Amino acid sequence: MSPTSSSEASGWSDDRVTLLSKLWRDGLSASQIARQLGGVTRNAVIGKVHRLGLSGRRAPSAPRTIAPRPMRPRPPRRAAPSRLAKAFRPDMAVAPAAPEGPGLVDNLIHLAAHACKWPIGDPKTPGFSFCGRRADGRYCAAHAAQAVRPGTAWRADRDPIVRRALAGLV
Repeated sequence: MSPTSSSEASGWSDDRVTLLSKLWRDGLSASQIARQLGGVTRNAVIGKVHRLGLSGRRAPSAPRTIAPRPMRPRPPRRAAPSRLAKAFRPDMAVAPAAPEGPGLVDNLIHLAAHACKWPIGDPKTPGFSFCGRRADGRYCAAHAAQAVRPGTAWRADRDPIVRRALAGLV
């Protein structure tokens, strides 16, 4: 039996090293060389290339020069509808003006169930009162229009935490 050198035992015979050097100088990638040699990995090829000092490769091809295309004028853009225009509903088209002056009820206890609870003034001053006009909900029509801005209400389908919880990601 003939003694084997350490390079042959590791899979790098003189023939394989010569082929590696040729393929490297031809510009093949380490993966392509490993596939052609067989029995070695891409990292083994890279390690051997560095140990052999094979840094010089064929010059890479020059990038193609692309001739600039003449600029053609863009058609004017139409303005996108604003968020408020999207949220506009015809039933909210005309809101009555809010009543001016002092409120009708000066104490929250005296407010009826269907009275507007819109505060007027500063609660720390003696002239503080509530609107007190007829209301279908919490506020009369004029104050309801001031209290709620269309499209700004919280919605579960737009809340990222709720969406993740419903998707089972939380």
